[in-house]
Amino acid sequence: MSFRIQPSPPARPNRCQLFGPGSRPAIFEKMAASAADVINLDLEDSVAPDDKQSARNNVIEAIGDIDWGNKYLSVRINGLDTPYWYRDVVDLLEQADERLDQIMIPKVGNAADIYAVDALVTAVEAAKGRKKKISFEVIIESAAGIAHVAEIAAASPRLQAMSLGAADFAASMGMQTTGIGGTQENYYMLHEGAKYWADPWHWAQAAIVAACRSHGVLPVDGPFGDFSDDEGFIAQARRSATLGMVGKWAIHPKQIALANQVFTPSEEQVNEAREILAAMEQAKKNGEGATVYKGRLVDIASIKQAEVIVRQAEMING
Repeated sequence: MSFRIQPSPPARPNRCQLFGPGSRPAIFEKMAASAADVINLDLEDSVAPDDKQSARNNVIEAIGDIDWGNKYLSVRINGLDTPYWYRDVVDLLEQADERLDQIMIPKVGNAADIYAVDALVTAVEAAKGRKKKISFEVIIESAAGIAHVAEIAAASPRLQAMSLGAADFAASMGMQTTGIGGTQENYYMLHEGAKYWADPWHWAQAAIVAACRSHGVLPVDGPFGDFSDDEGFIAQARRSATLGMVGKWAIHPKQIALANQVFTPSEEQVNEAREILAAMEQAKKNGEGATVYKGRLVDIASIKQAEVIVRQAEMING
């Protein structure tokens, strides 16, 4: 292992990120009362161009007026290729209450995109004397984004999370699909005449996880478009969790419980992890570097795996 210690990501729950359009203030109270860990008020794709200004005003007002409880409160600004993003940043930081935790930056293609937003945010914070430093989450939604994912993950100390935006990513890559997340009908393998569907997002998710874990950033899975397909959502979320992602978006309230279910370690998982740690502690006292637990070898690497599960459970509960 490198002598450069891999930094730890922020110690906060991020199992589910619930999205809602800034143009629909009537749903903000319900979002605040939900079981999602992160609330994303959206100024980008879900808001029509003619509604951008009013949506921004709605969000600014709601940040200070609504009781968001212990939610991590985030606003997705418009892309840097639009005429809206700079005003999103300036108005949010000049007018919104300091309850705002995070700005989500969409369609990031390289580290310079983060630098541009960081420079503007830093200037406005200094000018207004804001005490809370705003964090960033970025969305990888393009071929350029995934090609530069490592430099993006290292671009700013403000960066806390990174998500995969499947729809725009698919379009940028020229993928022949209109599906948002999940397996795709024509992405399959054949074995003895039977079809087996693979995950076309796997490689991009793995690249995001590696970049995030290298730089202390939370890797998050993005949207699953078919909110009538609970089993498909759960299957996608389980694959993401197995790869190392910490949570998933909810574009419909019914997906919140599904995401929390998958990304909350079960009591059985936590108990087993604690038993592995106890077994290894006993092995250490015996002068041994490994031991057998339930018929399988566990060693120092097993300690690290078990500690991930225990820490996650303690963070969620605490």
